[in-house]
Order: sequence, then C-alpha cells, then structure tokens
Amino acid sequence: MVKKSMPPLAAAHEVTVDLLVIGSGTGMAAALAAHELGLSSVIIEKTSHVGGSTARSGGAFWIPGSSILPDSGPEALADADTYIRAVVGESAPAERGRAFLDNGAATVAMMERTTPMRFFWAQGYSDYHPEEPGGRAEGRTCECRPFDASVLGAERPRLRSGVLEAPVPMPVTGADYKWMNLVARKPVKAFSRILRRAALGIGGMLIGREYLAGGQALAAGLFAGVLEAGIPVWTETSLVRLIHDADRVTGAVVRQGEREVTVTVRRGVVLAAGGFEHDMEARHKFQSARLAAGASLGCEGNTGDGIVAAQDLGAGIALMDQAWWFPAFAPLPGSAPSVMLAERSLPGSFVVDQTGRRFVNEATDYMSFGQQLLLRERRGDAAEQMWLVFDQRYRNNYIMAGQYFPRQPLPREWFDAGIAHRADDPAALARAMGVPEAAFTETFHNFNGYAEAGSDPEFARGESAYDRYYGDPTVAPNPNLAPLTKAPYYAVKMILSDLGTCGGVVADQHARVLREDGTVIDGLYAIGNTAANAFGATYPGAGATIGQGLVFGYIAARHAAAREISE
Repeated sequence: MVKKSMPPLAAAHEVTVDLLVIGSGTGMAAALAAHELGLSSVIIEKTSHVGGSTARSGGAFWIPGSSILPDSGPEALADADTYIRAVVGESAPAERGRAFLDNGAATVAMMERTTPMRFFWAQGYSDYHPEEPGGRAEGRTCECRPFDASVLGAERPRLRSGVLEAPVPMPVTGADYKWMNLVARKPVKAFSRILRRAALGIGGMLIGREYLAGGQALAAGLFAGVLEAGIPVWTETSLVRLIHDADRVTGAVVRQGEREVTVTVRRGVVLAAGGFEHDMEARHKFQSARLAAGASLGCEGNTGDGIVAAQDLGAGIALMDQAWWFPAFAPLPGSAPSVMLAERSLPGSFVVDQTGRRFVNEATDYMSFGQQLLLRERRGDAAEQMWLVFDQRYRNNYIMAGQYFPRQPLPREWFDAGIAHRADDPAALARAMGVPEAAFTETFHNFNGYAEAGSDPEFARGESAYDRYYGDPTVAPNPNLAPLTKAPYYAVKMILSDLGTCGGVVADQHARVLREDGTVIDGLYAIGNTAANAFGATYPGAGATIGQGLVFGYIAARHAAAREISE
C-alpha cells in the first residue's frame, strides 16, 4: 500500500475565538457541541496526528441512558446512579456522577447530529462490577459501527493509527473480537463475523472506501464532524501557557515549530490534552518507581501539559496515583507492549509472580488488576515479575496478543529474549522462569484441582459476569477455568501497562477547573484524562474513560455558551 503524504500543516496564527480546545481526542466532542450552539472554536493538537488516545483505544463508550441502549428511561438512569455511587463511593464528588448521567443521552444525540457516525449496543459486555447495586451483567457499553474514513479526504493521513490492526483490511469491533478470539471453539459464529468484516473491509477498498472500527472509527467520526463544521485543527501545536487576568482565563500562548502565537478566547479554554502517562518523573512521584518508560499505551504526546498549565493558575489536583491500568505482554527491547485483553480470562491459564504463586483473580477488570498490584507494592510485597502460564491446549484454542492465531507458534524472538519459556513439565517450567519450583508446582496442581471442580476458592475467578464475558462458553461448568494437562507448558512475561493516567485537575459538575481552595477558575474547563476521574478510583464499565470525556466536553461547551461575556 502506498503511504499517503500528510496534508500541509495548518498554520497557527493570532486569532480570537469563543472556545479554545487543547487536545484532539474527546476534545473534538466539546468543539462540536460548541459549534452547534453557535460558538467558534479552534482545536490544537501537540502531535502530528488527530485522535489522541481515543484513536488508540477500543473505542467503546459507557454512557447510560442513551437511546442506543434498550432501556433509556428514568428507571435506567436511577439504576445507573445507584451503581455509580456504589462503585465510586467517596472517591469522587457525587455531583460529577449525576452531571455525567444527566447529560449522557444528550451527548450521544449531539454526536449523531453532528457526525456521520452510527452506534450500537455491545450487548453482554458486562459492567465491570455487575454484582454491585445497580450493576448490569448485560452491560451499558456502546460502540461506533464500522466507519468509512475515506470521508476525511485529504485529511485522512492526519488521523492517528490504532494499536491493533488486522492482517487484512477488515474493521473489527470489540464485539467482533470477543467471538473471533474463539475461532477454534466457536468456528461458525467466529467465521461468520470474520467473513462479514472482511467482505466489508476488502469490498469497501475496491470501491474506494476504508472502513475502520474501534477507537479509530470513533476518532475518525469526530474528526469528520469537525471538518464538516469548519473547525480548524492545528497539529504539531503545543500549549505554552494560559493567559489569565484578574477575573478569568482569556486565552493561551501556543507554539507551532519555532513560532509562538496567542489565541484569545471570549468564553473559555477546554483542557482535553490527556493525562501524564509519558511524564516518567511525575509517574514515579505520584504512582510507582517501578513503572517503565514506554510501557503506556496512551498517546505519546500525553505528558501532563494541561495539568501543569492549570496548576500554574492555582488549580487543585486529585487522584494522581490512579491510571486506567492495563496488564500487557512484556515487549521486546525497543518495542511497545502487546495488548492483553481476553488472555487472562480464558480457561487453561493462570498468572503467577516471582514467588511462583497466584496472587489475583486473573479475569478481573484491568484497572482493578493494576490497583491490586500497586496495593501490594505499597505493603512491601511487590510483584517483581508476572507470568501468564498456559498449556498447549490453550495455545491450540485461542488467539494471543491479538495476532498469533490458534496453533501458531509463538515468536522465536520471545524465547530468545526470555519473554517466553516452554517446558514439558511444571518443575522444568518453574526453573526456566526462575521461580521457586516447589511453590510453582503446588500452585499448578492446586489450580488444576480448582478447574476440575469448576470453582476457584482462592480468588473467585469466574464468579462475576464480567469475568465470564471473555471466557470460553464451550467450557463448563466455569468458562474461565480449565486444567492445564497438555504439554508442553508455556510462560509468557507480563508487565503493568495502562491506557493513560486518570488523575489530574479538580473539576466540578460543569467541568470548570477548581483552585486548591475550591473556588472556580473562570473560563477554564478540564475534561477527559486531564481532569481527575469523575468515577474516582474505579472503572464502572468498558468505555467509561471515553464516555466521561465526551459527556464533560458537551457539558463544558454548554456552560461556556451560557456564560455572560463582555466584549
């Protein structure tokens, strides 16, 4: 395929607009909402590509009460409110959660009006804590239908690429992935989806269309709406500082190349520049000294610029120890981590640390997995190593790292680098990993006993509806448990990665940034991962990070539009 050249860079220049949006992920929703209300906007993007971490994500969004869901009435919102309060507790202000719910349906409707996107309910993708009051095993997660990126025209090269790409042109949604991953176990259902998506992707290519799915589809759809609205997007343009007079934020100085220009705003600045996942000094200070540079899956431009700029004006910060943690396969030297999604949940596998013992419900949601690791570290009991252990039957049945199909050998480079090991018996595998042989063999045999009984008395794996979503429905009585009985046995090294940090600037229910004393910094808003997580220290369901970015972008735009201004 011929690589498309980038379009000419839109030159930053002195300008006055109603709203300046800093960040081109969910920040695009803020600009679209503002445009609908008659406000002028400019979006600046630090990197050369549009879409931020949204484009690198799975693209799901968790927004209860929208018309996409089968139940969008008052009772559904009441259940969602009960659930949010149950899982969030005191870790975030209740007003933020209520504002999110009150504006969710309107946000989705706005995106349907202002973009070419259409959405669907990912039925069965359980809330992450469905056993809590108000939780739903059938889930509230939605996705964008495969989207034709050719509508971006000459701007297509500016769209950020995704993390996972299919070997042939085919748009794979999260709902598709669940079944494609079970191609060896549910071949009819899996192949029907594979053929449908391949036909759409390849057939579309033949008529000049390029169908995308996941985060790329969502980012492309938002970008298409922004282009249609005529909202400028200045890439390779970074925030230098915010401008503030005695009363409010009046603009920002931004840099593009060697030039600095001032953007003056009538109504406000929206900070949507992501978190600080690639600022290792801050991460080591607030989170863990064990975190490795380059391990995050978040956009490379996310170094906390918006958070720092807001702090310079006295903004408070909160939840800086939190991230959307995501366990991943350890990378080869100089490479990025490989995504690990269903692998931890599938039967015939378990996870151990350097002691050779299990330490967690492997199938728990990824944020909780990371939080448990860091809690251990703070207790002085850190997991210095992690290994996913499985047998040949597991390798014959399931896709690994999104690219290695059932029965396909693991890369020789993994073994050469010590990322993977293979052995004919558990004791030999323990020696290869460098973990205590006796402890590991005991763990191995105990796990097999639990699997045969269909119940995990140590960590309750498979008892939650969320666990079972990525399990194997052909395995009974527990779709998350099967004994490891077919040699050779394997171990692949894991690391703690993340989808981005989710601590940041303190914001209120209107997305307004608050000072350390709780007063409002007038004219300054923060959304997405620049703001402290509206759900506190929890992840309610798949797409909650994108969901709150979209909704609080909508909220910020509406609040800015309603402000009285003096010309």
